[in-house]
Amino acid sequence: MGRGICISFEGGEGAGKSTQIGLLKDALQAKGFAIVTTREPGGTVDAEALWQCFIDHKGQHWDVIAQAFLVFTTRRLHLVSLIEPSLAAGKIVITDRFTDSTRVYQGVAGGLGLDKIESIKQECIGDFEPDLTFIFDIDPSVGLARIGKRDPSRDTFEDKKFDFHNSLRTGYLDIARENSDRCVVIDANQSIEAIAAQILQNVTERI
Repeated sequence: MGRGICISFEGGEGAGKSTQIGLLKDALQAKGFAIVTTREPGGTVDAEALWQCFIDHKGQHWDVIAQAFLVFTTRRLHLVSLIEPSLAAGKIVITDRFTDSTRVYQGVAGGLGLDKIESIKQECIGDFEPDLTFIFDIDPSVGLARIGKRDPSRDTFEDKKFDFHNSLRTGYLDIARENSDRCVVIDANQSIEAIAAQILQNVTERI
């Protein structure tokens, strides 16, 4: 394989992305591929430090515009410092969230609008998009219940009202319909094994 490929995992809270990223990494490494796993917001030391400022203050005094610029600032650092060099080296990059998260969290559920998000995106990372995106679809009430059982402490976005999380789900499904060339919707209610098999099959077809 020449240039590597970038695979993003997207979905609402508690959808099970992290588990599947680990399983995909193991499966691909067993086949001899060089894998880089990463996440957003963050992915590099500098990007993590910037995002921690937001987390430390629970997002207080950060309106949706400030959030969007912060996310894209960290994404620029992430792309230039880690993702692009890894792809150039022929590695498969698997990222827990990318621009689609900003589209739904700030653009749709946050009310900023997709046009504004696209404008900021173009300034920060241009036309870059993952080669393949898995969108985990789950009823928000189920996802939030999973989080509550796993960790009673909630982060800034997990603590939002149900309508916010329902908007996330709708936004993600809209993105999947409009970008069917790169997006695969995963029914996150399936067993871990069934989801892993579906993901691996789709990835194998792309590499």
